[in-house]
Amino acid sequence: MPTTALYTGSFDPITFGHLDVLRAGAAFCQRIVVGVGVHPGKSPLFSVAEKTAFIKQCTRDFSAHGCAIEVATFAGLAVDAARRHGATILLRGLRDGADLDYEMQMAGMNGAMAPDIQTIFVPASPGVRHITATLVRQIAAMGGDVSAFAPPEIVAALATRFSNPA
Repeated sequence: MPTTALYTGSFDPITFGHLDVLRAGAAFCQRIVVGVGVHPGKSPLFSVAEKTAFIKQCTRDFSAHGCAIEVATFAGLAVDAARRHGATILLRGLRDGADLDYEMQMAGMNGAMAPDIQTIFVPASPGVRHITATLVRQIAAMGGDVSAFAPPEIVAALATRFSNPA
């Protein structure tokens, strides 16, 4: 049975940091489901359809390395989404100590609710530890260059979004 992981987030937008975590996960998983969280109370910059398309574009070469990447949306608990997709792993990236504190709490709660699903942490590579989607959005909104933080298709989408304010 192939090893399947669920990697959840808002991915608003997907960044080099997210892709770094996916590459690390691809080293030990045959399948990763990228779970785009849908939260009715939040107002994301990009729609779920746009984020899904971006993730598919940015991960199209992963299958060449033996790991299938799928994208799905979910609302609710990550452990429930993991079960729906046959995942036995929750893949999580860690940038710093603050991430570790939060992610350890989440792993404990998820482990109590779903002891059959293991959380696996992967440390962010040094070159991407500083990247957050929030900061990428903020820099782009102020006209800054985000090409060091996100793939070209994301940089272009951000430039378009912020050059034509709604």
